Amino acid sequence: MIVLQLAVLLLVAVGSLAVVTTRDPLRQAMVASLYGLVLGILFFVWQAPDVALSQTVVGAVALPLMILLALAKVKDDEE
Repeated sequence: MIVLQLAVLLLVAVGSLAVVTTRDPLRQAMVASLYGLVLGILFFVWQAPDVALSQTVVGAVALPLMILLALAKVKDDEE
């Protein structure tokens, strides 16, 4: 179990680095969505299924959706 926890922690570290280094806002929203999913997996591995479900819904669905809607609004305002 410890090996699985360490592997997921490594994925979280790589994912957070990927979110920070991505420059394009659209791609950053997609990478943030994957990062939210990885965090949900991390919480599930640490035996917190309720937190994992909440994180998956908010981090992998709601937050990227809000970012994409904001990007669409900014694009419409520019045109």
